[in-house]
Amino acid sequence: MPHLNLVALIVKEYDPAIDFFVRVLHFELVEDVPSLTNDGRPKRWVVVRPPGAATAILIARADGEEQEHIVGNQFAGRVGFFLQVEDFGATYRRMVAAGVKFVRPPRTEAYGQVAVFLDLAGNKWDLLGPAPKAV
Repeated sequence: MPHLNLVALIVKEYDPAIDFFVRVLHFELVEDVPSLTNDGRPKRWVVVRPPGAATAILIARADGEEQEHIVGNQFAGRVGFFLQVEDFGATYRRMVAAGVKFVRPPRTEAYGQVAVFLDLAGNKWDLLGPAPKAV
């Protein structure tokens, strides 16, 4: 069965992005190897992913003015990534303590708990968790 393997996220620099995803979001660093652009210039092949996930993020350093202009706005101001977690409350508190900026407070929707946060470049993400259990 096919599955979505990678999505690209354009960033200013590799190392701050790796730090954000690994230290702050607790993603795994899957690959960080030297590579070359199509025209032979050096770059890195950097892949991170949430533990146990099939789909990963290719961290791509902006190459040229056009790409530099979209860093932090790859989804035209919309939420572009959705991070599903089991323990919403603990994850939210850990991320706040790590300095992650949440642009909307947590709320409960029919599909579960959600809070919108910004990655290191300013792209919007949804932090998603299961709906609280009814008492």
